[in-house]
Amino acid sequence: MNISDVTVSPEWQPAGRREWLGLAVLVLPTLLLALDMTVLHLAAPHLSADLQPTSSQLLWILDIYGFMVAGFLITMGTLGDRIGRRRLLLAGAFAFGLASVAAAFATSAGMLIATRALLGIAGATLMPSTLSLIRNMFHIERERTLAITIWMTGFIVGSAIGPLVGGLMLEFFWWGSVFLLAVPVMALLLIVGPTLLPEFRDEQAGRLDFASAVLCVTALLLVIFGLKDTARDGVNLLACAAAVAGCAIGFAFVRRQKRLADPMFDMALFRRRAFTVSVTAMMLSLLALSGSWLMIFQYLQGVSGLSALEAGLVMLPAAVIQTCASLLVPRVARGLRPAVFVSLGLGLAVVGLLVLLLVQGRDGIGLIVLGTVLLGVGIMPMMILGTDLVVSAAPKEKTGAAAATSETASELGMAMGIAVIGSVGAAVYRRHVAGELPAGLSAEHAEIAGDTIGGALAVSRQLPPELGEALLAVAQSGFAEALHANALIGAAIMAGTALLTALCLSEVKLEAGAH
Repeated sequence: MNISDVTVSPEWQPAGRREWLGLAVLVLPTLLLALDMTVLHLAAPHLSADLQPTSSQLLWILDIYGFMVAGFLITMGTLGDRIGRRRLLLAGAFAFGLASVAAAFATSAGMLIATRALLGIAGATLMPSTLSLIRNMFHIERERTLAITIWMTGFIVGSAIGPLVGGLMLEFFWWGSVFLLAVPVMALLLIVGPTLLPEFRDEQAGRLDFASAVLCVTALLLVIFGLKDTARDGVNLLACAAAVAGCAIGFAFVRRQKRLADPMFDMALFRRRAFTVSVTAMMLSLLALSGSWLMIFQYLQGVSGLSALEAGLVMLPAAVIQTCASLLVPRVARGLRPAVFVSLGLGLAVVGLLVLLLVQGRDGIGLIVLGTVLLGVGIMPMMILGTDLVVSAAPKEKTGAAAATSETASELGMAMGIAVIGSVGAAVYRRHVAGELPAGLSAEHAEIAGDTIGGALAVSRQLPPELGEALLAVAQSGFAEALHANALIGAAIMAGTALLTALCLSEVKLEAGAH
């Protein structure tokens, strides 16, 4: 069977053994990216104690990866259409493995931020390639929904094994070892990918526009910097100038795409309601989720006093239940319209976020587990059906652009959640600690403890027992207050997203996007 015939044939052929085995290969980078994000949250207290980053640097360590992925996704989607999606996927896997080794042996916060940025650029090659390959390999709507469900489940499995594997490694090795988890996964992809994955490329794809790529990345980073700096230090001239400049560059980027004969970002896709609403809802949902998710692992270790391994075990039930729930989404979707199913799921996620408002002190582990279970199960219909709607709503020849847009929305939502909502949580923590610090601390210790809970834990170990306990109590109560603030903001955003999908997707059927 000629691969080029598959991409142009008007008849939709059922997927065969090679396609399903190829899907198993495509799950590998998805699993890796989720694992990488999870273990980094788990390692945050450890790298904070070792590298002693400021709260701003810690946020950049966590979110620069997402920013670079979001900024380069459209560029990499265009590049994949031009040189071949399998070729780009394998090249990105090789680069991701090398960057992971560099991040593992970073010796300063600045070096870790730089290597995380390189990881983001490499990661941007992986996701559009996997989604566009799935769209080209699975043409029947039912099979495509199942394939995307399995692909999305890779995120959940990565979340499940990440805390356990990462916790074990942090129990016996240094924090940098968590980055080395990527190496065997990427090696396996490089070994089996050429055999099981077919090659697809669009012979009519436009040229790669480097100017558009620079505009996209610059606009995103400037806007996020302005938001982060405002959340940290209040409204100031530098933050406002960065945000305004970012918006202006973003406007120039959009205008350039409208003028180009072969735009890097096809604005015409947004004329389709299912596409536009799904992209927006996915971004908002992940924005709401990631702002609280960032703090959960830190809470379990910094406030509840669990080890990294124990924190991973605590989060295992949520990941397992979420995995099982995701596999039921295609079956339930047959009897419910996307608007109903997605909005009900997001409503359940709102309840999960509200449960986190009840978490207090060391005894809130059960509530954290309940809240994360509800949150994880509730968001799955949005992520699976939203991705399917985005990919199937686009014409076949624009699959790469649609896949890249979907992933850009997801990565940008996660990055902005960490940056914006995470910055609000950091500000709440600092304000609480600054007003409650016990007497007897040096100025240096007070500054470190007031910046991050990891810093407070490190300082408390250096102080006399009574003073250390007093400082720890203040830091833990401040971090609980920060978690509540993030959860409340996330619940409001998630509720608004549920309303958006209920109103704007009410006439949309999943089959309408099938070709």
